[in-house]
Amino acid sequence: MTRARNREMLALIPVALLLTAGFAAVFAQENAKLGNLSLTYGAYFFAVCLATHVYLRIRLPHADPYLFPLMALLIAFGLVMIYRIDESLARNQANWFLFALILFALTIQFLRDYEVLERYRYVIATVGILLLLAPRLPGIGEQVNGAYLGVKVGPISFQPGEFAKIAIVIFLASYLRENREVLIVGARRVLGVTLPPLKHFGPMLVVWGASMFMLVFIRDLGTSLMFFAAFLALLYVATGRFSFVVIGTVLFLVGAWFIFTTVPHVHERVETWLHPYQDGFHGLGAGYQVLQSTFAQADGGLFGKGFGQALITVPGHPSQTMLPVAETDTIYSLIVNELGLFGACGLIATYLLITARGFKIALLANDGFSKLLATGLTAVFAIQAFVIIGGVTRVIPLTGVTLPFVSYGGSSIVANFVLLALLLLVSNRARREAEEGAPRGERDEPLGALT
Repeated sequence: MTRARNREMLALIPVALLLTAGFAAVFAQENAKLGNLSLTYGAYFFAVCLATHVYLRIRLPHADPYLFPLMALLIAFGLVMIYRIDESLARNQANWFLFALILFALTIQFLRDYEVLERYRYVIATVGILLLLAPRLPGIGEQVNGAYLGVKVGPISFQPGEFAKIAIVIFLASYLRENREVLIVGARRVLGVTLPPLKHFGPMLVVWGASMFMLVFIRDLGTSLMFFAAFLALLYVATGRFSFVVIGTVLFLVGAWFIFTTVPHVHERVETWLHPYQDGFHGLGAGYQVLQSTFAQADGGLFGKGFGQALITVPGHPSQTMLPVAETDTIYSLIVNELGLFGACGLIATYLLITARGFKIALLANDGFSKLLATGLTAVFAIQAFVIIGGVTRVIPLTGVTLPFVSYGGSSIVANFVLLALLLLVSNRARREAEEGAPRGERDEPLGALT
């Protein structure tokens, strides 16, 4: 226990040093001289992370020792890159980071017995759905690049979908833990594919319909893909039936194709992805962002051009953008341009390590709800990273989903720290029970894919 927490503390030191080095590189490029400001920022960052570590050492002594340092690394990465874009945005992001840590601590403090969430699953699901629908409400909804993602109430603006993802995962984890048997009992094999009874096929059809509804109503392919993929991951873990995943994927593709042919906004997004030059590069058409993002990555090469070298705006004309919304949608392209393919691979490796640790927590968990909750939270986090990185690399159509912990945005960083708190709560219980050697008879029946 103590050794694990010591590893966590030691892992925070190189993270703080990397942040210090990153700020030093930015200052050196901008001012052609180095001061002690980068050391000050690095010291502040380490002090905040150290205080969080001490809190975790006291409240969650058995929790995974690597998750928090890995996510702190992403935060450091994001702060440096956002500061390089706009100093005021970086200050806002740092303030949101501090607020997120407070909510992170409160989540751990008041949800030590996180299984209480099961009792309120329908209330949580209702809140999640209302959050998803909020951007379409007149007076408060905001439309960004054709998609309804934001809500603005007075001076406060946020993306409710970031919090809805946690609510939906909690509901699905609770629902599937209780009802997973009905998807297996009576299943038949047709042409080598296991099909659940038609009367028990309802949950998949409901979630499929909800995903299609989101595609039409809020016009965001990324959010729909993220939620449905998380559902399929939970469904596979709950039942152990890969055929259910295949059926769900086919359903999503059929629905997406139908909406692509009938909904103009979705059709435009896909056409821009497939044919970015159609709109006219020099005319700054819909394909301009995709093309500039691609060119920026190609220009970075293996080792990058260095901090501060990417052209975000036209020299001498700061109002003319060369890399649109570099602080959010295309921040990955900026990273590739300035740090090269190796820097981008390091960033992706960090996301993969977080995903691996999250799934390991699910493997260690003894009860069904904990397994599914850890699986769902990890899956939705990983899929969100894939959606935005896949969008800027033209693997899938570009969407407005943020890159977790790296992109600018208070909603994203706060929601993801709540997600981290829930993962650490599950980890603390699972690792404690593993160390204490809980009798097998006291554990729930193992779930399909994680046995």
